[in-house]
Amino acid sequence: MRNTAVLLIACPDKKGLVAAIANFLLAHDANILHADQHQDSEAGLFLMRVEWALEGFTLGLHRFAETFAPVAAAHQMDWRLALASVRPRMAIFVSRFDHCLADLLYRQHAGELYCDIPLIISNHPDTHWLAEAYRIPFRHIPVNKAIKPDAEAQQQALLAAHHVDFIVLARYMQVLSRDFISHYPNRIINIHHSFLPAFHGAKPYQRAFERGVKLIGATSHYVTEVLDDGPIIEQDVTRISHRDDLEDLVQKGADLEKVVLSRAVKWHIDNRILVYGNKTVVFD
Repeated sequence: MRNTAVLLIACPDKKGLVAAIANFLLAHDANILHADQHQDSEAGLFLMRVEWALEGFTLGLHRFAETFAPVAAAHQMDWRLALASVRPRMAIFVSRFDHCLADLLYRQHAGELYCDIPLIISNHPDTHWLAEAYRIPFRHIPVNKAIKPDAEAQQQALLAAHHVDFIVLARYMQVLSRDFISHYPNRIINIHHSFLPAFHGAKPYQRAFERGVKLIGATSHYVTEVLDDGPIIEQDVTRISHRDDLEDLVQKGADLEKVVLSRAVKWHIDNRILVYGNKTVVFD
């Protein structure tokens, strides 16, 4: 992992923004390694990601906020600084389907996902064996309507105790409460087994099969209080035909789900995503 810093910025669009950011970094001898930007003309917004080497950077990061504050104030910037060397702590929630969990665990173990996984939480015991195989703590917390508030309180206590930075719902088949979501804004990533906004909610493969679609998809998005309506991070599709039965759709969809979710998780870890409104920009 490179010894770099990443600055993510969103502000009203106007001339001189790139120069203001570049000149600030140059004034402190920053070597910019990567910069990408996007203008949303309809929203009147400028969004940018800039990454620079910390070697030779003369501004101590403990003083970055106060030093950058005048530039941010002058241009009404919302901004966030991240260090590429910091490994975020990712908790995984899962139910019975294990394909997305297995894929994430393998990718993290292989070094593809630069993060730590301190905890796996499930409302069923089925995937305990997989957590044991990767030596990751597993907590089985049953959930139903009657005990959901208590179950979520247990989950939140565990997340706090393990200093979790973000959560991945790897086919966790429960709807999180508004209160739970409010503790992790734009820090809960879900995989939905459909190409949203088509077939949101339950049993999307069944409904896609009944509709006779020729393409099925998967969508990874941030979780909001509106079911399956959060900012979309990544999507992909695969073609099917009249020869495919429902089991074929489920199997082909499972392969898509793994890839789409892992991309979204990696981009989140790499600080490549900016959320604005109900949209995302995923920087190259």
